[in-house]
Amino acid sequence: MQLPLFPLNLVLFPGMPLRLHIFEERYKEMINECLETESPFGVVLINDGDAENGPLARPYMVGTTAHITQVQQLPYGRMNIAVVGRDRFKINELDISSRAFLQGDVDLLPLVSINQATLENGVQKLRPLLEKYLLSLSEAGQVQFESNQLPDEPMGLAYLAAMLLQGDDNIKQDVLESVDTYALLTKLLRIYHKEVALIDILLSPPLLEQENDTPFSLS
Repeated sequence: MQLPLFPLNLVLFPGMPLRLHIFEERYKEMINECLETESPFGVVLINDGDAENGPLARPYMVGTTAHITQVQQLPYGRMNIAVVGRDRFKINELDISSRAFLQGDVDLLPLVSINQATLENGVQKLRPLLEKYLLSLSEAGQVQFESNQLPDEPMGLAYLAAMLLQGDDNIKQDVLESVDTYALLTKLLRIYHKEVALIDILLSPPLLEQENDTPFSLS
């Protein structure tokens, strides 16, 4: 199917919310058409180029459809919109010339599901890591977190964990492109084990035996 595309410096995951301020003419046109036809657009991470103004950015080839849930109309045709991610898709061919905005010929890319028991076991391992990670961010004043706010549904928790990762969007893109739920959870567990280990080091640095000792080799 043909899908209008919105290249951004972020990764949208299925089931996750996103708020956008629409101010460029090309994207005002795109969003107004989506509203008129009650159709989604695609959010794709920028691979090369800029999100604002100038030539159309080149995106990664896997993204997520964004369905508009709220619109706040502003002066001069600008808008604040709220969307929710729904389906992954893969771009077969980019169209950079037909419209002012980027379009793509895309196929939906359902995530292959593994055995439910294996999925639930992976999420049970992920949950305490995510709770510890979010607690540390909360103590640093970066997020507001209560453990009872985490979803019980396995894929909801997994995609939330992917969205909440701080840092390199290329890592998030790799998670989004996972071929199945096993690969997705394996990646998330590896990332969160590393992040929580770093948090433990930062919170409890190793004691040096002498004042002049250093944890680094001088050679």
